[in-house]
Amino acid sequence: MTNLIFFSLVGLGIVFSLYRLIKGDTHFDRVVSIDVINVCIIGVLVAYALISKNELYLDVAIVYSILGFLETIVFAKFLEGRS
Repeated sequence: MTNLIFFSLVGLGIVFSLYRLIKGDTHFDRVVSIDVINVCIIGVLVAYALISKNELYLDVAIVYSILGFLETIVFAKFLEGRS
């Protein structure tokens, strides 16, 4: 039951972030919403690793978090160069 509540709330957070990604006023809002989606997905991967007792998902979450961080840095540098 707790797992269902957790995954439902994280899914709701992803939906709200997708709405902000589509309807964002500025490019910076969109970058932040992409970063929030990445954090939610990392949380889901870690929770699933704990539920399934499979450590492979933790490795995937670490790699995904590194790539998400680099993605945010690249978008920020791109937007800094445009303005």
